[in-house]
Amino acid sequence: MEIFLMVLGGLGLFLFAVNNLSDTLKELIGNKANKWLDLFTKNLVTSVITGTVATILLDSSSAVIIMTIVLVNAGALSFRQSLGIVMGANIGTTFSSQLIALDIGQYSPIPIFLGLVFSFVSKNEQVSKTARVVLFFGILFFGLYTMERAVEPLKDHKQFLSWMEKLDSPLRGTLIGALVTLVIQSSSATVGMVITLAKKELINLPGAIAVMLGAELGTCSDTLMATIRSDRQAVKTGLFHLLFNIICIALGLAIFPFFNNFIEWVSNGAGMQQKIANAHMIFNIAGVVLFFPLIPFIEKLLNSFLPEKKKAAQQAQPSATA
Repeated sequence: MEIFLMVLGGLGLFLFAVNNLSDTLKELIGNKANKWLDLFTKNLVTSVITGTVATILLDSSSAVIIMTIVLVNAGALSFRQSLGIVMGANIGTTFSSQLIALDIGQYSPIPIFLGLVFSFVSKNEQVSKTARVVLFFGILFFGLYTMERAVEPLKDHKQFLSWMEKLDSPLRGTLIGALVTLVIQSSSATVGMVITLAKKELINLPGAIAVMLGAELGTCSDTLMATIRSDRQAVKTGLFHLLFNIICIALGLAIFPFFNNFIEWVSNGAGMQQKIANAHMIFNIAGVVLFFPLIPFIEKLLNSFLPEKKKAAQQAQPSATA
């Protein structure tokens, strides 16, 4: 019970920090984010780069994709522009897993203290918001550190170890990863928990990769919810995100043993947590590279599946003739 409560508390701190960090950064950046998205999405390559950078800054792929869906629904971005941003967001989210893999949780009280002091002391709004960003970064890593300390006794827990061994089944591990992400609404938290378990040698690489694949699927739920009551262009953006992840996961499961061996080879000598972070990054980057040639086909497919409403076309004709 003590372990469960500590893990629950650590997870709560992590999710609290992620949500507030994203909101505070959006406040700090303001409407500039919308202008940047429109300015740097002139072609597919710049759209991917923009999605990657925006996700690294906001520390949330879901926030970036939901913001993109909102902009598409508002007519500020086209469906084609949104495709690259969605793929870039999948790359950007791997940055947080690389940070989590670094053993910096023990130093998290420092940014918490500094962020708290400057957010209270400073009278400048921009400085205060920046201090809150530092504060939430500290809370994020402190939450992970709390979970890391909590799971340490599980090394000697036979039932837990036998359950973790079952995650080696790619399909089972993927389903569990998707379910966990669906419940907690954060793929970063799911991957963070996996890396935390890896630091204590409670999960091996095949199980961790399987859960990571599932996390990619689970994160589609909140972006799909953002398309409710949206126009067809925005719905197509949400469907593209789902289709992109399903195809990438299917390919990942098809070559699962090869991918596992490849990560072992690339990460030779690295710790388990770093191997998982590398797997997360390589998988998402490879998915974007493989999808590039398919973009025109998928765009046509979604356009034929959800064509523009006839009413919109009929309304456009009188205005054109006028």
